[in-house]
Amino acid sequence: MSEIKFRPLKFGVTRVKLSDGPSGTHYLEADQALQAFPDRLTDRLQHWAHTVPERSFMARRVKQADGTLGDWKHINYQQAWTTARNIAQGLINRGLSTERPVVILSENSLEHALLSLGCMLAGVPFVPTSPPYSLVSVDYDKLKHVLRTVTPGMVFASDTRYAKAIAATVAPETEVVMVEGSVEGRTVTAFDALCATTATPAVDAAIAATGPDTIVKFLFTSGSTKLPKAVINTQRLWCANQQQMAQSMPVLAEKQLVLVDWLPWNHTFGGNHNFGMVVFHGGTLYIDDGKPTPALMQETLRNLREIAPTVYFNVPTGFEAIANAMKTDDALRKTLLSRVQMFFYAGAALAQPVWDSLYESQEREVGERIVMGTGLGMTESGPFGIFVTNPYVQAGDLGVPTPGLTLKLVDMQGKTEVRYKGPNITPGYWRNAEETADAFDEEGFFKTGDAVKWIDETDVHLGLKFDGRIAEDFKLATGTFVSVGPLRAKIIAAGAPYIQDVVLTGINLKEVGAMVFPTPAVRSLSGLPADAPLADVLASAPVLQKFQEVVNQLAKNATGSANRIARMCLLSEPPTIDKGEITDKGSINQRSVLSHRADTVAALHAHTLQHILTPQTNV
Repeated sequence: MSEIKFRPLKFGVTRVKLSDGPSGTHYLEADQALQAFPDRLTDRLQHWAHTVPERSFMARRVKQADGTLGDWKHINYQQAWTTARNIAQGLINRGLSTERPVVILSENSLEHALLSLGCMLAGVPFVPTSPPYSLVSVDYDKLKHVLRTVTPGMVFASDTRYAKAIAATVAPETEVVMVEGSVEGRTVTAFDALCATTATPAVDAAIAATGPDTIVKFLFTSGSTKLPKAVINTQRLWCANQQQMAQSMPVLAEKQLVLVDWLPWNHTFGGNHNFGMVVFHGGTLYIDDGKPTPALMQETLRNLREIAPTVYFNVPTGFEAIANAMKTDDALRKTLLSRVQMFFYAGAALAQPVWDSLYESQEREVGERIVMGTGLGMTESGPFGIFVTNPYVQAGDLGVPTPGLTLKLVDMQGKTEVRYKGPNITPGYWRNAEETADAFDEEGFFKTGDAVKWIDETDVHLGLKFDGRIAEDFKLATGTFVSVGPLRAKIIAAGAPYIQDVVLTGINLKEVGAMVFPTPAVRSLSGLPADAPLADVLASAPVLQKFQEVVNQLAKNATGSANRIARMCLLSEPPTIDKGEITDKGSINQRSVLSHRADTVAALHAHTLQHILTPQTNV
């Protein structure tokens, strides 16, 4: 390892304290205390507005008349502070409150950011809602559930794309605010009019009335077989978590922070982790209208050729696309790698081949590697909870707890569940006492459902690595447990770069099966025209041959029925957010896929599907 050169990066926590508890439990803490943090995140916004008023707070490309994206429009810290105060006054005038919050239907935008800040100043919770609930869904069931749960006094949307969903779900007495456009049959307030409200001393009184226990937002979980739950986010949770991040990741405060980020604000990674980070540290956020999909990834690459981030966050699918592009894109390598101090992924497992490809491009361009940071967290933990301790990170590594967070390690039928307690943990789910009670154990620790094990049992200071989800693991008919997380990662690595994700099957059956979501790279493998139906691509001889090799290799390395893939099929229908099969951060919900594709699972194990791949032992 000593010959590998990394761009210097300081790690904030490298040592831990481990203690024993009753019934074989253990408690793990950082060896340093959590330092003081502000009572409210907007205290930091005010600080930056007064100390660096002209610094760019946020920027987004302007949509032009032809629908393309043009130059960047910036909002500086003084403008953000002044406009947020005006919006806060408008919310105060309307008597909005925790019982009547603001629901935001739209994607990331400058207006979305300003409205969120205005809500914070007024002490009115806001509810960033997954745009597909309005734009993709056909029945609006999840959107209706959100609105029933939080009973909004105001609903915000960017434009007329949301008109149909608003007309179908938003009560007539609820005020609708839009940046542009209208909704047939109802009055709509222009966002500019809300911003034009004149702030009065009532805003200062509202700010003073907020504090650590003030609910700042409700973030809905992605939902699987159940409807999404509204996670209560307080000022304490958010501010404590930002201070924890600052201590675990000192790089955030070492230079002026610049982010180029697409991660959706209705999810905790983009909306709490990254949005909050920018406000906390006085950074600049360039809103990336791209996304790690074939249709939108080019916009992300365009932005990264132009804007050099100081740290860069993405999900594995995004890093995979960037790794592939950097092999041949000189401008992308030059800009992206010019000043980035750390990459960071979360949301799902990053396949080692993708990691290796990133390192290869980095060493070729700048003669050193960029540390790939990662960890573990969730909506209920703010989200930041666990972070790595050194640059030699491998797929699945998580690291150690952030200061102020205690981990409880609990044996669960041979696997170890990690549980959380600290100031960054949610007090519960809004208007859902039953789920709240179920989420915490007898000592007040939040039950994550995540399984972990030691990276090195002889050195606890290296921390933990991921061992799957307790709820995803299942038993075969033989009583043998299948550990889904590690096996899934092995399959993705074996099939790189052709496997996007995998769902394992075989609950209470004799064998383990795998349903594979392929990457777009399979099209080039097939030799068929670019516009060929995906089903034809997946049925082509070159693709089937490649995946047959994957199945054979996996079988060769298997040690028993619990990690042997006995049958595999390729799925031509991608996972959908609407059905809860995929979250906004791009990770697969195994239980939801199994539930919605029960017929495919049954046919796979009955051997009635076409093109089922099984191990060939004679090759």
